[in-house]
Amino acid sequence: MLKKLWDHFEELVGAVMLMIMVSIAFINVVTRYFIKYPLSFTEEIEVNLFVWLVMLGTSMAFKQGANLSMTFFYERLAPKKRLICFVFSTAASILFFAVLAYYGYVEVIDEIALDVTTESLDIPVWIYTIATPVFSVLIILRLLQHSIQTYKEHQF
Repeated sequence: MLKKLWDHFEELVGAVMLMIMVSIAFINVVTRYFIKYPLSFTEEIEVNLFVWLVMLGTSMAFKQGANLSMTFFYERLAPKKRLICFVFSTAASILFFAVLAYYGYVEVIDEIALDVTTESLDIPVWIYTIATPVFSVLIILRLLQHSIQTYKEHQF
């Protein structure tokens, strides 16, 4: 059960978030059209859920090896040089998301300490921004998972 949840985490959470976003947008359109009163808080939720969805999509892309890459030169390299490029690109990606996770964590700590709240709903901002460090760590885990599998299968 846990393995199934781990294997499909991004799909499940992403589907729920997308359903929430579509529902909120629909409700906002209906209230704006019929009641002539737009719900301003919906934009706040939709934008932040979209950021979460992008991070989940990035994680899913790394998990499936579907992230954007420039293969024109890479495919023309000898296997040994291809391995070097593979290791370098994996390390660079891990470093990037580790830095993103660290600074995301620092931002969350600052927002908690300063008690920053959102404009529309007046809820703590860190509830939205905690997605950056959490999903950055998830991306690193998925990147490692796919890289190890790729290395074992000599698919680099």
